[in-house]
Amino acid sequence: MSGIVVYLPQGSGDAGAEGEPCADAVTLRLGPGEVARFGRGSATTPVELRLADAAISRLAGEIRVTDDHWQLSNHSATQSYLVENPEGAGEYLRVPPRRAGAPIPFEFSRVVLPTRGSTTVAFQVFAPDHVYLDPDGVGGQWGSRTVTAYSLDETATYFLVLVALCEPRLRDESPVAVPTTPQIVERLRGHAACGPLTARAVSAHIDYLADEKMRISAPAGSEPRREARRNGKREAIVGLALRFGLVREEHLALLPPRAQAGTQERETAR
Repeated sequence: MSGIVVYLPQGSGDAGAEGEPCADAVTLRLGPGEVARFGRGSATTPVELRLADAAISRLAGEIRVTDDHWQLSNHSATQSYLVENPEGAGEYLRVPPRRAGAPIPFEFSRVVLPTRGSTTVAFQVFAPDHVYLDPDGVGGQWGSRTVTAYSLDETATYFLVLVALCEPRLRDESPVAVPTTPQIVERLRGHAACGPLTARAVSAHIDYLADEKMRISAPAGSEPRREARRNGKREAIVGLALRFGLVREEHLALLPPRAQAGTQERETAR
């Protein structure tokens, strides 16, 4: 895989830990062979992901990227860490103290560290480029592996967002318009996994699809205003997904049942 993206939300940790301020949000992109360390950090123990909580070691652990997965090392002598699959049905891995190089299989992961407060400290890891076997080459001669050009997990929330974006054109309802973020939130509200989905979360999924999954970039030298940029990104995602058949009519069954026409009209009138 080409690498991973690590996201640490703003204010991760206790703002009062030894007078240390809450950390700013951090986004790291790591390629194969690269390492990112996490922990409370200090002048003599620099870390790429600073977690400001007194219960977390100065050097709590590290993330290492390999060719086809990423690994988590736990440097704590006493605390276990959890790696959760936010897209799954409660799956998680427990990485025990002093465990080195534990392989993580999830495409989306939330690394959770215990604290003495009422909340835990966590950061997210996205591994978008998983490698899949070439079905036509299984059992053949050894050679270089065939990787998937657009590696999409059809059970993930971001794929539901993608299907909802493509739905009007798949149903021949609109040759031009692409659903807005609020419309996507409303469309997915009836899905069991998307009840708490917010506009910010939908925007994050759209950014993830464009930047990591489909690798859509803005034209060189162009700096459109924010609204136009987001509209262009949604349109580019839909165009690419439909041209290459990444989303097809059968995927519409993944969406919740559509509201009645009267209900839709009332929502539009609000």
